[in-house]
Amino acid sequence: MRRALAAALCALPLAAAAQSGDSFPELLGIYRSMVETRTVHPDGDNTAVARAVAKRLLDAGFDPKDVEVLEPKPLKGNLLARLRGTGEAKPLLLLAHIDVVEAHGEDWSDGLDPFRLTERDGYYYGRGTIDDKAMASIFTETMLRLKREGFAPRRDVILALTADEETGGSNGVEYLIHNRRADIDAAFALNEGGGGTYRGGKPWLQSVQVSEKMYLSFDFEATNAGGHSSVPRRDNAIYDLAAALDRLSRHDFPPRYSAVTRAYFRQLAQVETGDVARAAAAIASGHPSDAELALVSRGPRSNAQLRTTCVATRLEGGHADNALPQRARATVNCRLMPGEAPEFVRAELQRIAGERVSVKARGKVRVSEPSDPDAPIMATIRRISGSLWPGVPVVPAMGTGATDGSRLRNAGIPVYGVSGLFVEFGEARSHGRDERLGVESLRQGNEFLYRLVRALAQGE
Repeated sequence: MRRALAAALCALPLAAAAQSGDSFPELLGIYRSMVETRTVHPDGDNTAVARAVAKRLLDAGFDPKDVEVLEPKPLKGNLLARLRGTGEAKPLLLLAHIDVVEAHGEDWSDGLDPFRLTERDGYYYGRGTIDDKAMASIFTETMLRLKREGFAPRRDVILALTADEETGGSNGVEYLIHNRRADIDAAFALNEGGGGTYRGGKPWLQSVQVSEKMYLSFDFEATNAGGHSSVPRRDNAIYDLAAALDRLSRHDFPPRYSAVTRAYFRQLAQVETGDVARAAAAIASGHPSDAELALVSRGPRSNAQLRTTCVATRLEGGHADNALPQRARATVNCRLMPGEAPEFVRAELQRIAGERVSVKARGKVRVSEPSDPDAPIMATIRRISGSLWPGVPVVPAMGTGATDGSRLRNAGIPVYGVSGLFVEFGEARSHGRDERLGVESLRQGNEFLYRLVRALAQGE
């Protein structure tokens, strides 16, 4: 695979390849520094990353008034920086988060430390290598490169590296919206949420997140009088909860065919073959047969594009080895389709759980309207993507996970999630064991985002 990717890079125009090669060592240094700085909630140091980036920008000649580290709470620092342009057009905002989910070394493969950047077999391993320190590093390197080139675009380019996107109560985007709204005001923003897909090591699809699902967790809880384990009874809190979760594992919510969903499957039909292509086309029309819907739903990613999903993610029960459980709990995390009513989901989960298990929502959903999938920025993304990966379709998509893009959309800033970072079809290591990104994927993603930022900043 590595040879195939290297060949693809060599197929780039010579000037582009040289440019990417010249910038890559600096990018790699930024990337390594970010990955090897532990930024998990609650005790990871986001501020250290923000300050390190600020120093790089200042050393490159940025005016101190255009570079700030904002720390609303200890360790929860955010970086806000601006590359000044002519001011002829409204700014471009580059958003990436620098916090990551927790990782434990004993859970990873031998020789891999989640907080040490390791190159092995053509990949970079480490927590945050994909989510989201790759984009944070690339955006930082892009700002440095543009500054050294003396680039004076029509738009200012704003960089925001933020904390607590994954978890924690000091979300950086929320802080900036409420406290520095004018300083992040932009015509549109680039963010995570989209990216490239390889099939057999070859670029296959480039997705752009224009909307996203709504995040909502539910508590499943079973209670019982309990008793001594030597005298077991038929009713048991753990059994009741287990039965409810088993029923949940076999449940599908009804499909929803939004404009973004149809556009996604319309493009998917162009790159798939056989029965899958025909089924994708039928879904794009909004009138698939049950068999066509079932065929496409077999793939976890396609299934998540079609319907609300709910899955058990945490489990606890009982209080002693020799006692019948008095309580058993599970967290069920749901990703609601835009337009799906939270009360409908709760009622459906309660029906599935049955009368012995209570179901309660935890918090509220954050609703956001989609960004325009036909806006001029999409044409620029397609053009830049096509210059690096000819023939690879660029597809507007709904993000199945939650990002801070929804917060910006609700604040009136359209957001487009696109990275140019390709991973193999079916691979999903973000938040998981042995998170990794291909060396050449990082290299090409760096060139893609540099070109895209440059074009958008010029108003192209």
